[in-house]
Amino acid sequence: MNDRDSLLQLLQDAIKKMHPAYFAMVMATGIVCISSQLLGFKSVALLLHWLNVLFFLTLWLLTLIRFVSFNREFIADLTDHSRGVGFFTVIAGTCVLGSQFVVVVQNIPIAMALWILGISLWVVFIYTILTAFTIKETKPPLEKGLNGGWLVIVVATQSVSNLGSILLPHLAQHQDWMIFTCLSLWLCGGMIYIWVISLIFYRYTFFLMSPTDLMPPYWINMGAMAISTLAGTALIANAPISPFLTELLPFLKGFTIFFWATATWWIPMLIVLGFWRHVYKKVKLTYDPLYWGAVFPLGMYTACTFKLALSLNQEYLLIIPRIFIYVAFAAWIATFTGLILKTLGTIAQQRQVMRATPSER
Repeated sequence: MNDRDSLLQLLQDAIKKMHPAYFAMVMATGIVCISSQLLGFKSVALLLHWLNVLFFLTLWLLTLIRFVSFNREFIADLTDHSRGVGFFTVIAGTCVLGSQFVVVVQNIPIAMALWILGISLWVVFIYTILTAFTIKETKPPLEKGLNGGWLVIVVATQSVSNLGSILLPHLAQHQDWMIFTCLSLWLCGGMIYIWVISLIFYRYTFFLMSPTDLMPPYWINMGAMAISTLAGTALIANAPISPFLTELLPFLKGFTIFFWATATWWIPMLIVLGFWRHVYKKVKLTYDPLYWGAVFPLGMYTACTFKLALSLNQEYLLIIPRIFIYVAFAAWIATFTGLILKTLGTIAQQRQVMRATPSER
C-alpha cells in the first residue's frame, strides 16, 4: 500500500469514527467570531467568519459521506445516550453560522436559509433522538449515559431562537409568527435546562466522579445559560417593534438576568473542577474534539455579557467581555493548534507504519 492509499484509509477510518459533536468547532469559531465583531476586532472577525464557513462545509461533507458510507455507525450514534446528543451541535453550529452572516457580513438571505435549515434540523433531531432514548430496551445507568453534552439540546434550541430574533428587523412581513416562535423556543430551552441540569447536579453530588468522567462538555453547563442570555437580549432588543414583547419586557429582562447569573455562578465551579482534574489528578491536556465544547461557552459568555450590558444600560458590565474575549481567543487558538498537531501526528504515524517492514509491524 502506497502513501496515497494509506492516507485514504486513514481518512475513511476518521470519517467512520467521527464524533457527532464535531460541529462544536463551528459553534466555537462562530461565537468567537461574533464576539470579535462586537468588541471591535473586525479583521479577526472576518478571518474567523470565512474560516468557519470552510469548517461548516467540510463537516457537512464528511457527515454526508459518513451517513452514506457508514450508515450503521451513524445510526448507532443517533441512539447512543452518550454520543447521540452530539448531533445537536449540527443545529447550533448552523444557527451560530447564520448569526455570523447577520452580525459580521450582513447577508440576510443566507442567514435566513440557515435559520430555516436549523429549525428543520431541530424538529427532526430532537424528536428522533429523544424518542430513540425513550423506547430503547437497553439503557445505560445514569452515571454512564449522562454528561454535560446533554445540555447541547438547550444550546441548539436557544441558537434557533437567537438567530430568528436577530433576523426579525429585516423581515417585517413575518414578524408576528417569528416573534412568537422565538419566544416559545427561548422558554422551551429554559425548561429543558432545568430538566437536564437537575439530573447533572444529581450525578455530580451522588455518584462517584472520576477525573476522566469530568469531560470538557461539562463547560456547556455554563454555555447553555450564556446562550439563553444572548437569546433573551435579542428578544429584548425587538421589544420596540412588537407590542407583544413590550408587554412582556419586565419578564424578559428578569429571566435574562436569571440566565446570566446562573452562567456566572458556574464559572468558578468549573475552574475548580478543572484544577482538580488536570492539576491534582494529573489528567493530561491532549486534543479531543470535545474541547470545542469548552471553547464555545467562553466565547458565548463574552458575547452575552456584552449584549446584556447594552440591553440593560449597565455599562460597568462591559469590563467582563473586554477581558473574556482574550480568554476565548487563547482557548480557540490552543484547541485549533491541538487539532493541527493531532492531525499531523496521526498522518506521520500512519506513514511510519506503512513504511515499516512486515516484521516491524
